Amino acid sequence: MSNIERIRGFNRRWTEIIGLLDAGLLETPYSLPEARVLFELGRRGDATPWEQVELRHRLRMDPSYLTRVVARLRRAGLVAADRSGVDRRRVRLELTPAGRIAAADLDQRSATQISALLEPLADPDRRRIVQAIDTIERVLDVERQRIVTVRGLDSGDLGWVVQRHGEIYRDEYGWDLSFEALIADIVAAYVANHRPGREQAWIAEVDGSRAGCVFCCQRDPDTAQLRILIVEPSARGLGIGRRLVGECIDFARDAGYRTLMLWTNDVLVSARRIYEAAGFELVDEEPHHSFGHDLVGQNWELAL
Repeated sequence: MSNIERIRGFNRRWTEIIGLLDAGLLETPYSLPEARVLFELGRRGDATPWEQVELRHRLRMDPSYLTRVVARLRRAGLVAADRSGVDRRRVRLELTPAGRIAAADLDQRSATQISALLEPLADPDRRRIVQAIDTIERVLDVERQRIVTVRGLDSGDLGWVVQRHGEIYRDEYGWDLSFEALIADIVAAYVANHRPGREQAWIAEVDGSRAGCVFCCQRDPDTAQLRILIVEPSARGLGIGRRLVGECIDFARDAGYRTLMLWTNDVLVSARRIYEAAGFELVDEEPHHSFGHDLVGQNWELAL
């Protein structure tokens, strides 16, 4: 039997074992695609609703088919959807209370099913199964690299920059709306006072979805400022932060600036590591109370 036939045979057998061909997954009314959408929305939680385009890329699902699946879940009262206030083309999805119950039930049923499969096996056999899965994932991840691209600004990007800064810093650091307002002011000033050839902004994408950004702004004729660097939590570990900082450094150097500076806060440890690795040096720091917290602001500089 060839490798291809062996893998195909295993796929067929596994779908039978866990009931993927049943009308309802895990003895529920939900199809596999519906259950997967509920699972992904449930895993994200209430704080950061999925945008439908992000969910489509995550699931690698045909957009029209995903729209139909979401529509069925909305009719069932399990999913709520609304359009972004900054870009009406973007639909945000989150579970309703009934949807959270359904997602939790599916999660529990799945765990119970796998537990029942493992129960008759001795510990060495369980470890062999897990090790085999680890091997498959490790080998295939080498072959299936996520596609990272960096581009300039396009329609809808500015709203996304403001929105995701507000949401991510709220979720990870508890910062209040004054931080999102600051980002909105920075973005508005960038557009209103843009200096072509002296200022630039970049959007990073992973598999076609926005995953990060950075802005390079003029502070004075000799000094550029790196501003509002961010990387989506789901895209971290792919080198996006380093790549965006590198774009900013190269642009500032080519534009003729002598110094590139930035302002950050000491709690942003991962970002500071990127700056240090790129050659930035800490110039000074000062305590301040902003965004609802006591913080230590820091100024960093890089000689170009």
